[in-house]
Amino acid sequence: MIFKTFIFSCVLFILVGCSFKATPNQWEYDSAKAYSSYMKNFLSNKETLAKSDLEKAINYAKQSANLNQLAKIYLGKCALNISIGINLNCQDYQDIKRLINNKNLDVYFSMLQKKLKKEDLKFLPKQYEKFYQYYFDGKIVKSFDYIFDVENITSLFVVSSLHKDKLSKNQINKIIDKASYYGYKRVVLYWLNILYEKEENKIKKDLILEKINILKS
Repeated sequence: MIFKTFIFSCVLFILVGCSFKATPNQWEYDSAKAYSSYMKNFLSNKETLAKSDLEKAINYAKQSANLNQLAKIYLGKCALNISIGINLNCQDYQDIKRLINNKNLDVYFSMLQKKLKKEDLKFLPKQYEKFYQYYFDGKIVKSFDYIFDVENITSLFVVSSLHKDKLSKNQINKIIDKASYYGYKRVVLYWLNILYEKEENKIKKDLILEKINILKS
């Protein structure tokens, strides 16, 4: 009886073990996970960790001849830099662009370069599509009211940086509050500096500068 139970347990173990095999495209999940970590560390101003995570995300993506994931990482890197005022030309993406055929990525790239066309909005992720529908219709305030409430907060940072000239001081303060809640120090400093340049009241201006100096110390 004991021997039969032992045999049954071994067979069960083998069957269960087989059911937990890694998925064939595990590299894609690992790449996305590393990129997500890179995003958080980059925005939080943890440069060493961010650099390591980005390298991992890229290396995982390079395990496949399907370069869509790699292209997404390159565009994501470009978008995150734009979100803190570093306007890259997304050269990494441009270098591999001819090797992929993805309209969605091409249109997203156009958005980052501020060359987006209204007829291409349907190829954008939903949160950007809705934002630009309002934006192209001249409903600027409504477009930003919408993007403030989307679940993916990086979308707010990206479009706000792309169109920062359209933002009021009150809207900038809301972005600072959002970024502060998540602990995204690089975003906070970027918008505090913009708010400092925009503010005309000397007392408020001095208070903003004091905050900037504290965060930089």
